[in-house]
Amino acid sequence: MPHPKRPAPADPFPPGSVLAVLAERTQLDFEIEFYGRLLAVVPDFADVLRAQACNLTMKGRLKDGLVVDQKLVAVLPGDPTAHYNLACRYALLKERDKAIKTLRKAVELGYRDIEFMQEDHDLDSIRKDPRFRKLLKELQSQ
Repeated sequence: MPHPKRPAPADPFPPGSVLAVLAERTQLDFEIEFYGRLLAVVPDFADVLRAQACNLTMKGRLKDGLVVDQKLVAVLPGDPTAHYNLACRYALLKERDKAIKTLRKAVELGYRDIEFMQEDHDLDSIRKDPRFRKLLKELQSQ
């Protein structure tokens, strides 16, 4: 005897509802929007600026991330990692002069992870630049 067909389960989130929109959104998109709203209220929240810059990079929004990295450096002017990340952003955007200058500033402030710097693909656009190689040699001699 054939089994009776069961009705299709009801859509838990009716199309167009807030929950339906949220269910279709990626975690990354959610965080970008959430952090954006948080930064609108607390624009100098350093931890959120770091997270937002990373999220924007993952999303491929390099120019938007540049604004966030610049803000982070303004909020934490003595932070070598903030300067390093800004240098990476410039390198990704092929702004080589700014990348080298900002990377040098990161080193002056105490950035010392030479091994990471040598392998970081964000810096590929400046890797063959003589100024980059000179900076690495200076670091290695310290």
